[in-house]
Amino acid sequence: MTRWSARVDPVWSLPAWRDTARRALQHRVAPAQLDWLEAGEASLLDAPAVASLPAPAADSAAIAVPQAFVDLASTCLCHRDPQRLPLLYRMLWRIVHGERGLLTNPADPDVLRAMALAQAVRRDSHKMKAFVRFREVPGEDNAFIAWFEPEHHIVDRVAPFFARRFAGMRWAILTPARSVQWDGHVLAFGPGARQQDAPREDAREALWRTYYANIFNPARLNTRMMQQEMPTRYWKHLPEAALLPGLVRDAGDRVQEMHDRQAQAPTRRIPQRAPAAPSAPTGLEGLREAATHCRRCPLWEPATRTVFGQGPADARIMLVGEQPGDAEDLSGHPFVGPAGQLLDRALREVGIDRHTLYLTNAVKHFRFERRGKRRIHTPPQVTHITACRDWLMGEIENVRPQVIVCLGATAASAVFGAGFTLKEHRGRWHSLDDGTRAFATVHPAWVLRQGEGEAREAAYRLLLEDLQRLVDDHPAP
Repeated sequence: MTRWSARVDPVWSLPAWRDTARRALQHRVAPAQLDWLEAGEASLLDAPAVASLPAPAADSAAIAVPQAFVDLASTCLCHRDPQRLPLLYRMLWRIVHGERGLLTNPADPDVLRAMALAQAVRRDSHKMKAFVRFREVPGEDNAFIAWFEPEHHIVDRVAPFFARRFAGMRWAILTPARSVQWDGHVLAFGPGARQQDAPREDAREALWRTYYANIFNPARLNTRMMQQEMPTRYWKHLPEAALLPGLVRDAGDRVQEMHDRQAQAPTRRIPQRAPAAPSAPTGLEGLREAATHCRRCPLWEPATRTVFGQGPADARIMLVGEQPGDAEDLSGHPFVGPAGQLLDRALREVGIDRHTLYLTNAVKHFRFERRGKRRIHTPPQVTHITACRDWLMGEIENVRPQVIVCLGATAASAVFGAGFTLKEHRGRWHSLDDGTRAFATVHPAWVLRQGEGEAREAAYRLLLEDLQRLVDDHPAP
């Protein structure tokens, strides 16, 4: 029986493992014939590499497996158990050779082991999200570094979470085996680092420890549950961990003190008034600052921040959208999420540089509803559009664009009035009261909502056709 060796690099990569496994399958290399190797390992029997086998022909039959197995393999590959590679190939072999419902048998030993590996990776990923602590880089603006020691190969798996959560700051996470950096736009991965490469402490940690000590409730102390949810191996990453021994030791005395304290009648709480915005802001920057204090509608409270317009103060063209999305709310910049990326693509196709445009929204705060951990976009109401109208009109008066493009029905009603219908007037030029030329087209988010295939392509062509008017119909300045 001929033996073969297979190497996956990097060891947590699903595409790398899948390519090697597919080649071995198509050459009928059985699991017992295959030695799986990780970086730096050599084949004990000097077995030839599967990679030396001829690549499958382009017209060869594709290997179809359930999506559930692909997802399971992607997670298991992040585990450090060296047996995960032969385990996954053995399961793949069984699925391809007649056991397609293998994952539906929870008592199967291979399935049990794979599920245990996947659960360990998910738990480690959760701990990384919970226990990473960023520290400010001395001498740099908006730059932070964190040191963390994960149990498994999860940096590539978890990094997109931090990119979404901390989109507006520059950060790096260093681990012994792998590191990742976010510059505000792109994730860059690199080799491992040392703990001394990360800052030791910053001014925020003393404030955090003070806050943690004051919110610690000794009456609800459960050390067994605390160590189960926050294992001691992670304590070295947490600035508040230095306080825990003392807080736990004194918990009994503090509970007794709370019990003996005389009851006090509750005092009436008077809500603090929001800081007043300037009564008559001047200039675009004055408007931007004043909008951060806007309390004209309730959208400001759950949102992260006000997302004001951006672009040259003398831009010839202004694009007005509906409202910020999740990515915009986190970063503070308009049109940076999926709809913004589609808009960038369309602008490039018609030959318009985005950086020459002024981009804004009719509503300046993100309106959403929570579904689990996700924030789902909800269209703004007329009251929200009315509350933000002064900010939009102020932007138009200060930028004085020659052309305004309304993206979607909400933007069109904010600019043209409530009687404007997008279906009837899409793509047609209009003149505003001050002579500014304007038209309305579909919003890029509407294009994305059409799903995949011909429906989305047709919707995208509508957007392209209308944006082309900026080049064809409107004279250059």
